Amino acid sequence: MNKTRLEAFSDGVLAIIITIMVLEIKVPHGHEFADLKPLIPKFLSYILSFIYVGIYWNNHHYLLHGLSKVNGKILWANMHLLFWLSLIPVATGWMGEHNFAKTAMALYGAILLLSAIAYFILERIIIIAEGKNSVLAKAIGYEVKGIFSAVLYIIGIVASFYSEWISGVAYFIVAMLWLIPDKRIEKVFASKN
Repeated sequence: MNKTRLEAFSDGVLAIIITIMVLEIKVPHGHEFADLKPLIPKFLSYILSFIYVGIYWNNHHYLLHGLSKVNGKILWANMHLLFWLSLIPVATGWMGEHNFAKTAMALYGAILLLSAIAYFILERIIIIAEGKNSVLAKAIGYEVKGIFSAVLYIIGIVASFYSEWISGVAYFIVAMLWLIPDKRIEKVFASKN
């Protein structure tokens, strides 16, 4: 299979995920700025989730950029990632609808953690298929940010039952960590071209 089909399908699914999330934000009935106040939790949860989906889209692009061949393991690992990402709108909507309630924050963190695990699995399967000396293997190196992110997700999930604020801060820190582009990957792929 050509990697272009895999990229196009994945891009389409991620675009649909963002569309579903924005459709959860309903237009207020009134026409005053005060009528927007009930939408603030939904909008904040949407912003955080939009950032996460954007981060996955960017990193997925680099992941597939270094791919020379697609096999069944890669296809299923990619579907596994897309499955967890497709649940982000549900958790986002629930979190926004219930003002970042404890259980909603825990579910959101669990979906983020499972998405990260699925991404890691896809990354490893691609590196195995491409070889230890592949461009991607050199670009990835040791996963310090990935491990730190998983730890913060777990802290966020556990903390959600005690303090939604600590949980939210943990998820926000992970998003900010990944929002900053990884210069190692950009350098390796730039030197390849």
